[in-house]
Amino acid sequence: MKPTMKRVAAIHDLSGFGRASLCSIIPTLSAMGVQVCPVPTAILSTHSGDFENYTFQDLTDTIPAYMAHWKQLGLEFDCIYSGFLGSPKQTQIVADIFDDFATEDTLVVVDPVMGDNGDLYSSIPETMIPQMRKLIGKADIIVPNYTEAAMLLGREMERQQTDEELKEWLRELADLGPGTVMITSAPDMEKPEMMNVIAYERESGTYWKVASRLLHDYYPGTGDVFASVLIGSLLRGESLPEAIDWAAQFVSQCIKVSSGYDYERRDGVQLERVLPLLHQDHLVNGYERF
Repeated sequence: MKPTMKRVAAIHDLSGFGRASLCSIIPTLSAMGVQVCPVPTAILSTHSGDFENYTFQDLTDTIPAYMAHWKQLGLEFDCIYSGFLGSPKQTQIVADIFDDFATEDTLVVVDPVMGDNGDLYSSIPETMIPQMRKLIGKADIIVPNYTEAAMLLGREMERQQTDEELKEWLRELADLGPGTVMITSAPDMEKPEMMNVIAYERESGTYWKVASRLLHDYYPGTGDVFASVLIGSLLRGESLPEAIDWAAQFVSQCIKVSSGYDYERRDGVQLERVLPLLHQDHLVNGYERF
C-alpha cells in the first residue's frame, strides 16, 4: 500500500533558536499528518525578531539546483507554502518554483513575511515590498499580518478601522491576484479587547471573521504556527472558516500555556507542550460572516 499523506513544500528560513519558521512549521504540520519537505531560504542562528548579532547565511544561490533535483525526481506536492525570504531576488526564484511544481490541484500559499508591529524586520530591505506584491499574485491564499497588509497596499496602519474599511483592504489585496486573502491581527474598532483574523474569498464574494481575545503576551513565530495549522486543516478537507477558526484557537492555546511560564518571550511559544492538541478533534469556537 502506498502512503496517502499530504505533502507540503515549505519555502522558509531555518532559524536555529527561537521556535520560528521551519523549526515551528515542520513539527506543526507533521503533527497534523502532513509530510513537510523544507526548502531553506536562509540559515540564521536565531530568528531576527528580538535577537542581536545573529548570523545570517543567504541561500539564494543554492535554491535553483536544489529544486532542479526535485524536478528531476518528479516530486509532486499538495501545497507549496512560502514564507520568509532571504533576499528580494528570491521572490522570482519562488515564483519559478510555483510555475514548475504547481498544478491545478496544488494549493499555493504565500505568507509575505516582512514585518510586524508597524516595522520591517531588521533583515528585510524596503526593496522586498514591491517584489512581494508581485509574488502574491501567483498565490491561491495569502496570510499577511496587519503590518504586512499595510505594506503591501502602501497604506498607513490605522488601529481604528470600520469593517467596511477592512473589507476594502481585503478586496485591494485580492486585486493583486490571490483568490483568498486573510489578514491576521486585524483591529476591532467596536471591541478593542478583541483581535480578528479576517478573510475574503473573491470567487464567492464572501467575507469571514474569527475573533479572539487580545492577549498581551507577544511571542515570535506564532504567524508560522497559524499558517501551518490553516494549511493542515485545509488539506484534510475543512472549510476555510473552519480552518481559520482552528488555527486561531491553536495559537491562542500556545500563548496561554506559554504565559504561565517564566522565560524570555523571544524564545517563542512552548509549542512542544501544545502539539498534542492537534491530534484531537476540535470544536468550532466561532466564525462569522461580516
